[in-house]
Amino acid sequence: MDDREWIRKNEKEVLRLDRVPISRGRKLPLLRFPLLEEAGTGIAVHAFTTREGGASRGIFSTMNLSFSRGDDREAVLENYRRLAEALGTKPEDFVCSDQTHTTNVKRVGAAERGMGIFKERAYQDVDGLITDEPGIVLSTFYADCVPLFFIDPVHRAIGLSHSGWRGTVRRMGEQTLLAMKREFGTRPQDVAAAVGPSICRDCYEVSEDVAEEFAREFAGHEAEILTDKGGGKYLLDLWKSNAIVLKDAGILPEHLAVTDICTCCNERLLFSHRASGGKRGNLGAFLMLKEP
Repeated sequence: MDDREWIRKNEKEVLRLDRVPISRGRKLPLLRFPLLEEAGTGIAVHAFTTREGGASRGIFSTMNLSFSRGDDREAVLENYRRLAEALGTKPEDFVCSDQTHTTNVKRVGAAERGMGIFKERAYQDVDGLITDEPGIVLSTFYADCVPLFFIDPVHRAIGLSHSGWRGTVRRMGEQTLLAMKREFGTRPQDVAAAVGPSICRDCYEVSEDVAEEFAREFAGHEAEILTDKGGGKYLLDLWKSNAIVLKDAGILPEHLAVTDICTCCNERLLFSHRASGGKRGNLGAFLMLKEP
């Protein structure tokens, strides 16, 4: 995808597409939120990958970051090497979630380095990761679900969470902030947060039982997040739902960036489970504190 096409799809300029130079004359495309860079006062590095710039082939072409979808392990490891170089770190510094659509959030640090890539995870059912240790790369994975980024510049702490519809209706964003408050003393009003690239309302059809759960949990906001298509089918706005969760939890509007990039609408650039019928790799969201 060339930059002109990207600009047309990112009219609000909420996200920036960086083509980061790495070794052998390569460039790795990474999506970044200017708000997180500004509000985070430069204390953290973050990125959301595209499907470009990697070594994988076929349906995983080319920047697949999942070991569990059938891709060649060496290709995935090479993808992590390129990503680590672009982020200014090492593959051994990544700590991977174990996503099962929970609202479980785990504090991680040096002991968890490399888990999910070079070492077995010592934890299960973890969709959110938090840390206050520099050099730890929080890592979560996507192909339509919602990434949530958190930077607390006051306590120098960060969080990164995966929020599908189950996580969203159970307020994963709020649970991440509560975990950061418990572990680091984080106050929501100090936090810079972002709702990352994921499936948009126009592409996300859900059943009536899912719509009813959202109507109950987000009472008063039904018209903002749900569209009745008839026949027991609804369109659901996960971007708006997560923004409501974060604002209800105390994130200030000026400290919140909400994507306008849909994974399903942009399947040439991003992996989408719905658009591909499940034949795809995984994108990744990454967040790391810099050394003071």
